[in-house]
Amino acid sequence: MSFKERIFHSVLFEIIALLCFMVAASFVTKADTKSVASLAIGLSMIAMTWNYIYNLVFDRVFGEKRASRGLKIRIGHGLGFELGLVFVSFPLMMWILQLDFWTVLIMDAGVVIFFLIYAIVYNWCYDTIRSRFIPTVATS
Repeated sequence: MSFKERIFHSVLFEIIALLCFMVAASFVTKADTKSVASLAIGLSMIAMTWNYIYNLVFDRVFGEKRASRGLKIRIGHGLGFELGLVFVSFPLMMWILQLDFWTVLIMDAGVVIFFLIYAIVYNWCYDTIRSRFIPTVATS
């Protein structure tokens, strides 16, 4: 993927994720909208940066033929991404939402499960749709 396409891929992923996260977090935590929006936007910016770096490295290791990746590689991809993001999201959620360790642990586990599934589905759909519109260029 080109730099521009990687940016598009990340931004589209985050827009959809941001909407889902804000609705769910407001409902579950009963926190004020400003806190939830601040957390969601902050995590989104961190996740976009991490997404770009992680996928750049992942593509170099597993190759550019993204549409042909199987379920095992996609699960590994999603797990690696989410584990990296947890290291940042966990303390940030505790601080902004002013919640205790155990509450955030349960919330973060739910967020990780959601985003693991979402990342796999999003990337699989994106790669499938992309392969129909953008021909694969052979690399040497």
